Parts: sequence; C-alpha cells; structure tokens
Amino acid sequence: MQPEDIEETIMETDAALAAVAQEQGLTAGLPEVMTLREVVEMGGWPMYVLGVMSLVGLALVFYYLFILRTNHVMPRRFVERLREVLRRGALNEARDLCEKSMAPVSAISLSAIEYARDVESPDPALIKEVIEGEGGRQAALIQNQIQYLQDLAVIAPMIGLLGTVLGMLKAFNAVAGDLARATPMQLAQGVSQALITTAAGLMVGIPAMIAYAYFRNRSARLLAALESASAELLTLLVHRPEE
Repeated sequence: MQPEDIEETIMETDAALAAVAQEQGLTAGLPEVMTLREVVEMGGWPMYVLGVMSLVGLALVFYYLFILRTNHVMPRRFVERLREVLRRGALNEARDLCEKSMAPVSAISLSAIEYARDVESPDPALIKEVIEGEGGRQAALIQNQIQYLQDLAVIAPMIGLLGTVLGMLKAFNAVAGDLARATPMQLAQGVSQALITTAAGLMVGIPAMIAYAYFRNRSARLLAALESASAELLTLLVHRPEE
C-alpha cells in the first residue's frame, strides 16, 4: 500500500468517527468556562436551596455584626448613668432608666432593682440570685442566636451530599436504561451534578462554620463583660444609700 493510500484511509476513518460522534452527541461537550447560570442549572434544584442558604447565612453575619457589640449589649452611656443613679440610691429613677433601654444589661438591672424596691431590707444573696437568673437568661438568648450559623454549616454540606447522590443516580440510570445507547456525555452530566453540588455545599458550610466560631468567641467576650457589669450592679445595690 502506497503512503498516499494510507493517508487517505486515515482521513476517511477520522471523518467517519467524527460523523458518528456528532450523531451521538459526543461533540457537544462542556464549555471550557461555565457561567454561574450554567453551573446552577447543571447542579439542579439542590443548587437553588444552597443559594437561599448562602443568602440567609450572609444576612445572619450582618445581623450578628450589628447586635453582638459592646454598645448594644452594654451601652456605655446607660451604664454610666445607672451607676450615678444607684450611687444616689434613687431606685425609682433607676427603674425608669432601665425600662427605656432594650439592652441585656438593662434587663438584668431591672430585675434586680424591682426586687430591691419591693423588699424593705433586701438580702444580698437573693439579689445575687436574681441577677444570676436574669443574666443566665440573657446569656442564653445571645448564644442561641448564633446557633443558627452552626445549623447552617451542618445542613449545607448535607444538601450538597444529597445532590451528589442524585447526580450519581442520574449517571447510573443512563447506563442501566440502555447500555448500548448510553453516551459518555450522559454519564458526564450526572457526575458533574454530583461534583458541583458537593462543592457548593462545602462553599456554603465552611464559611458558615468559620463565622460561627468567630461570633461564638465574640459573644463569650461580651458575656464576660456583662458578668462584670452585673457584679458591679450587685455591689451598688447592696451598698446604696437610702432614698
């Protein structure tokens, strides 16, 4: 066989293979760079769930940045004003001051002041119990709020894993339906869905867990400062002058 005949045979074989591939849809392939919309569509409905969860997580982060601040938990002007009023022994004025504030420290102060007003000779041990009880309730409210971030960090990878299972089922069903007609493109679509949803779940869960760790430490520092302010409140109530 002459070299010209060999080259012609190779070209005819390549053309035949290309025609078969085009007929079976093998040349469609995936684009080298996929847009966000294409990624979401390939991942299926779990991607929409993960998208909503990412928006919720972002909203929670901004919300916690606003409320987990020293000036929100213990406003400096309020604390200074309350000290001044309690040093004068004006419990009624202190009570009115606490009712106008929504800060956790004001709720703790109000519970202790209410007890001190109702009892002629308040017991320091009972005042301490009142402060500790309300302080524990306020601490639980603060800590329970950031728990949503941890829940988000746990659930997001599970949603991604669900998408992984659905993608693999899609790939296997393409083979199980008709092995002879199953194309690599059909298998690739199922595997792509599995990988995309897994990655998306981790991309939502990992930042949520990092944010939870940060706000957990931040709330711990605020609770320590709140405990110190409660101890000072106890001292001022016990040693207050009579009205």
